[in-house]
Amino acid sequence: MVNAGSTSTKLRVVEGDDRIARSVDLHPTSAGMTDQLDRFLADAGPLDATGHRIVHGGPGFTRPVVVDDSVRRALDALNELAPLHNPPALEAVDAVRHVAPDIPAVACFDTAFHASLPEAAATYALPAAWVERGGVRRYGFHGLSCEWSAGRAAALLERPVATLRLVICHLGGGASVTAVAGGRSVDTTMGFTPTEGLVMATRPGDVDPGAIAWLAIHGVTPAELVDGLERRSGLTALTGTGDMRALLQRRASGDPAATRALDLYLHRLRAKIAAMCAATDGTDVLVFTGGVGENASEIRTEVCERLGWLGISIDAALNTAVEADDADISRSGAPVRTLVVHAREELVIAAGCRALLGRPA
Repeated sequence: MVNAGSTSTKLRVVEGDDRIARSVDLHPTSAGMTDQLDRFLADAGPLDATGHRIVHGGPGFTRPVVVDDSVRRALDALNELAPLHNPPALEAVDAVRHVAPDIPAVACFDTAFHASLPEAAATYALPAAWVERGGVRRYGFHGLSCEWSAGRAAALLERPVATLRLVICHLGGGASVTAVAGGRSVDTTMGFTPTEGLVMATRPGDVDPGAIAWLAIHGVTPAELVDGLERRSGLTALTGTGDMRALLQRRASGDPAATRALDLYLHRLRAKIAAMCAATDGTDVLVFTGGVGENASEIRTEVCERLGWLGISIDAALNTAVEADDADISRSGAPVRTLVVHAREELVIAAGCRALLGRPA
């Protein structure tokens, strides 16, 4: 499986029993993608397929698909909608198809899980001509992670996923909150692109579109807007870094910029969790996942301590003890269960490949 994120590319070999047989993480400073993949594939042994996480599938891709030349051309058109993610993902697709042309390359889409969004959650109140010309709607992202988290939460609680109302916080370099009811996405914080919603490492989240229009009218070019919104906003704009570990350390040492940035981050996150609870008419389960969600116990504490009115309450000892295993960190008797689930997008991708190609699990 090839998972090209905004900060790294994760390579995994998944066996039929969902065992990870080989694992390598590539970072932006790594050597060329083709050379790295060539070495990885040479050591991986026989493969049935390569599965690729593609963040934005647009309106046309709502399920896994084998990448042939026509699909590859269609995916190119979506690059500008997710410029931090789709281009490196397609670079990886190209590298794999070059190195191993006889192995099917399967694209699995983060937007696919959100294809079930109801019209009220998916629609922007914009002129019809704009919507029709550009396919402008709310697509949602982190769908592979949400699909895994929903299923894993159901397994941990020993309840059918269809009976649960979940709010899933995927917190990493990119961040989103998703409402899941009946096993389906019913609302989410990211929209047409992954810039909407929460404050993130380099993206601003919600911004008044009038402010963006004002900047464009007053001389900020489209290219500058894209670069600023994707790469120079969010926590990076406020503090010079999007690294949550560094910001928590700086706040602890009294850094006012880090304190201000984290106050903003947490304010927006708590508000979005509450909104997603409204979308599911209350919630049974709150899930934290992603690099920050899994590893930053302080963030989990500061989110949950202000959401007690929703029935959310966590056990401090259980929260700080979270390590490699998924965990229930709820306080005994809390009406809402709070879980930490480690993201396993590669297993969702593997399942998608098997289903598409008719291979046994």
